[in-house]
Amino acid sequence: MSLLAVLFLLLPHDTNTSVPRGDSPTIRPRSATDRDAQNKREIRRTRKEKRAMAQTDSQSATFPEIVELNVGGQVYVTRLETLTAVPNSLLWTKFTQGSPGDLPKDGKGRFFFDRDGFLFRYILDHLRDSELFLPEYFKERRRLQKEADFFQLPELSRRLATVSKDSSYAEDSGEPEDAELTSPVTSSSSSSDRTLRSPGANAGYITIGYRGSYTIGRDIQADAKFRRVARITVCSKISLAKEVFGETLNESRDPDRPADKYTARYYLKYNFLEQAFDRLAEAGFHMVACNSTGTCSYATSDPGEDKLWTSYTEYVFSR
Repeated sequence: MSLLAVLFLLLPHDTNTSVPRGDSPTIRPRSATDRDAQNKREIRRTRKEKRAMAQTDSQSATFPEIVELNVGGQVYVTRLETLTAVPNSLLWTKFTQGSPGDLPKDGKGRFFFDRDGFLFRYILDHLRDSELFLPEYFKERRRLQKEADFFQLPELSRRLATVSKDSSYAEDSGEPEDAELTSPVTSSSSSSDRTLRSPGANAGYITIGYRGSYTIGRDIQADAKFRRVARITVCSKISLAKEVFGETLNESRDPDRPADKYTARYYLKYNFLEQAFDRLAEAGFHMVACNSTGTCSYATSDPGEDKLWTSYTEYVFSR
């Protein structure tokens, strides 16, 4: 072993020697100036939060200009000005003397009223125009009057009460009203003469049916195949069908039937509904009812493709 190695072993060594990591930062006590600055920041933040809360409360205490209502499950969207058009009415009180938090709401935040949703449309029309416009065959005047009383609309209730006096017998007995409901196959002279006319060569019904299809593209615009009518069918008494449509009637599916029999297998030789309607009008027929059903499908399995709609519609005419 060399002399240098011996001397190295004999010299004392510090076993805790390590790489210096630097002095730890000294913690100085905060001065009064620092504490004042922090307090001022806390005060400013508190004031800002209070102003924000006050602004939110003021906004929530007022109703929006466009109001959404849920009346008995029917959704209506109207202006606040319309709802408050009649002073001292129920809606005027709710939407001027209260706040949004006072009114019940449905799951989507609409203001909820547990009333007849279908009749409320006439309440809303009255608030818009201050007039009373009812359908020709309207038979729910008494129920509508109850709704008018509930919403505290005295003028509308008075008009409905006046009309109801004239039609009370018709509504109670279930018979059609003289001024509004007159059947095309009944006499229009008086209620005592309301007997059905015997069906013959001049009276009866004709039902026009058609199955049509049209396509709506992704831009919600119908293409050139809109309302493509495949065939117009005719259901009626044989004599009536031949009288109205004549040579334009295709009898191949039900030939050689007596004139006093009925058929549902005739169809027209053209595909224009308006042409059939013109012939019926010229023969003195009037439309009394119609109904329609429809289905939607895709041409392919891709939901982005155009939708193909197919419908079947029937029109009932009477003379």
